[in-house]
Amino acid sequence: MSEHETDPDDALVPPDLPTDGAADPETELRQLREALEAKTREAEANWERYVRTVAEYDNARKRAARDRDEYIRTANEALLRELLPVLDNFERALQAARGDAGAAAVTAGVELIQRELLRVLEKSGVTPFSSLGTLFDPEHHQAIARVPASGEPEMTVVGETARGYLLHGRVLRPALVMVAMAPEPDASVGDTS
Repeated sequence: MSEHETDPDDALVPPDLPTDGAADPETELRQLREALEAKTREAEANWERYVRTVAEYDNARKRAARDRDEYIRTANEALLRELLPVLDNFERALQAARGDAGAAAVTAGVELIQRELLRVLEKSGVTPFSSLGTLFDPEHHQAIARVPASGEPEMTVVGETARGYLLHGRVLRPALVMVAMAPEPDASVGDTS
């Protein structure tokens, strides 16, 4: 063998064991057993670390799921708490309507409720948007009817049955609108029969 070639049997012998062949077979066997025991302990330690890591990951996943469920369950708590005074004002308005309060008092109560509810919604990022007189936009409007309107350009919003709302600039609910269409041509004008 040349000095750069290695004996393939040398790769099977652990590097900390003597390879000169002068060692006693019992000593060599003892060293091999000690090396095997050391590697077995190392493998057991690695296995225990692996099992612990898997358990920690599983626990973290379960904890995150519990936290997410708790967040979802209580996320709207602050908003709902702010809506309770609005509900109180509805009850007061109903009491006023049932009593001998005039229509003006009931109207004032309902207007107060509307302002308070809009304030709560705006605090949460919900804002109404105006549609009347604008061109129909399918991202902001949902057409519920087309109506002939001679004084308005075609596809202009001429009526609104439900206001649209944005949540932080994105459409939360489109406005329900009536859209102008060109008036039908009069059939009797062009009829020469």
